[in-house]
Amino acid sequence: MDNPKGTIFFTTIGRPHYGFDVFSTPLPPTLTDFSSSPPTEHRLTDGVSINFNAQFVGPDDRSIVYVSERTGSPKIYLDSDLLPSAPASLFHDRPIIKNNRLFFISAHEPPDSPFKSWSALYTIELNGSGDGKVTRLTPYGCVDYSPSVSQSGELIAVASYGSRRWSGEFHHMETDIVVFRRTDPNKRWSVCSLGGWPTFSGESTIYFHRQADDGWWSIFVVDLPSGFDVPVTAPRRVTPPGVHCFTPAATHNRRQIAVATRRKSENYRHIEIYDLESETFCPVTKLLNPNFHHYNPFVSPNSGYLGYHRFRGETESSDSECESIVPHINLVSSPTNELRMLRLNGSFPSFSPTGDLIAVNPDFSSKAGLDIVKSDGSKRWSLLKGRITFYNSWSPTERNVIFTSIGPIFGSVKATVQIARVSFDLEQLEDDVIDVKAEIKILTREETGNNAFPSCSPDGKRLVFRSGRSGHKNLYILDAVDGEFKSDGGIRQLTDGEWIDTMPCWSPDGKLIAFSSNRHNPANVDAFSIYVMCSDGSDVRRIYVAGDEGSEEVDRERINHVCFSGDGEWLLFAANIGGVTVDPVSVPNQFQPYGDLYVVRLDGSGLRRLTWNGYENGTPAWFPGEKELGCLGLNSVGEKLLGQFDEPLWISCDI
Repeated sequence: MDNPKGTIFFTTIGRPHYGFDVFSTPLPPTLTDFSSSPPTEHRLTDGVSINFNAQFVGPDDRSIVYVSERTGSPKIYLDSDLLPSAPASLFHDRPIIKNNRLFFISAHEPPDSPFKSWSALYTIELNGSGDGKVTRLTPYGCVDYSPSVSQSGELIAVASYGSRRWSGEFHHMETDIVVFRRTDPNKRWSVCSLGGWPTFSGESTIYFHRQADDGWWSIFVVDLPSGFDVPVTAPRRVTPPGVHCFTPAATHNRRQIAVATRRKSENYRHIEIYDLESETFCPVTKLLNPNFHHYNPFVSPNSGYLGYHRFRGETESSDSECESIVPHINLVSSPTNELRMLRLNGSFPSFSPTGDLIAVNPDFSSKAGLDIVKSDGSKRWSLLKGRITFYNSWSPTERNVIFTSIGPIFGSVKATVQIARVSFDLEQLEDDVIDVKAEIKILTREETGNNAFPSCSPDGKRLVFRSGRSGHKNLYILDAVDGEFKSDGGIRQLTDGEWIDTMPCWSPDGKLIAFSSNRHNPANVDAFSIYVMCSDGSDVRRIYVAGDEGSEEVDRERINHVCFSGDGEWLLFAANIGGVTVDPVSVPNQFQPYGDLYVVRLDGSGLRRLTWNGYENGTPAWFPGEKELGCLGLNSVGEKLLGQFDEPLWISCDI
């Protein structure tokens, strides 16, 4: 059986709109100088890529090591130079350079079981004296995040799951603060439980964030004794309730820490300096950019400079050196040469029969509707505006017909959501046209409730879709022209049960339908697995992805957005089986930060991971043929970059 081939388009929640650059600002000798003389700001990265999670390399702000996605995956740069790291890795994070040695998180080695993150700590010498070998510091079977290196470079602290499996949580990572010597990484010292994002001050003090019992994210501190075998005193809370504080950065020669904050009176995440002696906060970024989010502060070794990343801003974007658009399509690094991976600015892509056009939903709020994008990213048209539409299926036999769902995307079984047939004149797709006139034909009756997720059969005559008309969400077959209004009956039920069957997809030969379902455990509405059946509803079988039948692992699967490869031999889907790759509190809102893309054969073998990052990846579409999709107009055509993304919605100041 051949390896999976073709082109995959998919969505990443929020990511196209980040426009992150790394900035620095000088720290004055006394904090009172901030209010009397507002600080200045210096952009340190290229103004084009997504750049984030930096650290200063020297005493000033002239040199930084950071992560950039400019080549299609998160890689590590020293100023403008790509650094050597893990060559097979498509994910790098949290780089630190200390004593000519690079430390970083990578996710290129699979864990020993499902539902463990791939994240681990690695190091490599940079001065040429070594052999260029990447050394893993995290013991095999363990998971580490967010490293910090002590002032001497001898001690390393990480937020670690140890050998435990991910329990499914992400609002508050259940990691521990673990310390080890660089020269003996297997001798690990758990200094406290339930902590994340450690940061060294000197050699023996570690600050970290944790959600306190009163609900406020706060900074805690733990003091290390002289020996690893000596008990550690309980951590002390440093920042007060009433303000969320996370992702701390400690100083070595001041009694101060930089923190990201969320306050009741503020709509944005800002960087502030907390003075440990006076127990007061000093705002920094609110004075510079009051209406931007700022993330993950870092401080220079001499405490003279503060850094962070943020949306580069419209003012910066107007600079000739800065990127001011969100590309319609963005190339993403693929783990295999036979698959091309492309991120789309929008959701639920569906290819036209010839693959030259893609139907997509811009979003589900202010820009709700249905768009058409050229598959090379060079042009975009609007078919529907101001109506929430989702889950598109382009007719395989009619180049001017797209099926979609109209109504609330997360509605109840009785919410009015309807299957629509959207037709338009192909002649309207001209370069000087933006809005294309479309005819909308509703195919389901309004009183039948929630009808969504249509998939058109290869012959273009039928749709399979999910409906809540029976009181449960099951699958139905619908006439693709007249729907259930067809005179001789245009609808029939395909599955029937007190469970959820959803997101169906027809195989290229029309013989099979794949879908997501919780029918193996209807009481759990958070766990879905892949099922396949014949197109007449017979021979329903489950495809076991995370483990063998009857194992604990398979009943933890949360698998959605299933679709077939062009040859019908592979299934593409989004799943939770790789755990969480980064601390979700350190990035903008992700509804399911564990969502990554995978492929598996129809018999459940050959599981392969396709994406690695700290975001939610989903709604994929797999181009069914071998056709090359042309030369992409990457980073040249798109919509204006406005930095419109949300903070984690689960962080509330109403406590």
